[in-house]
Amino acid sequence: MSTLKEAAVGSTVKVKKLNGEGASKRHIMDMGITKGVEIYVRKVAPLGDPIEVTVRGYELSLRKEYAEMIEVE
Repeated sequence: MSTLKEAAVGSTVKVKKLNGEGASKRHIMDMGITKGVEIYVRKVAPLGDPIEVTVRGYELSLRKEYAEMIEVE
């Protein structure tokens, strides 16, 4: 299993599953990140936080903890 945190910069990945629960999972879903959505990884900060992605045409910055909760293929 790989997570969004491990995805290479410049790659497009598909969301397989969202882990976690409660407010964190709700926050990820509110950003439009749901099962089956494609995420393009634009940039990762030097220390790995934040991760900048494009989802459904929107540019977002994700915290490392959130990226670890998103399982991708």
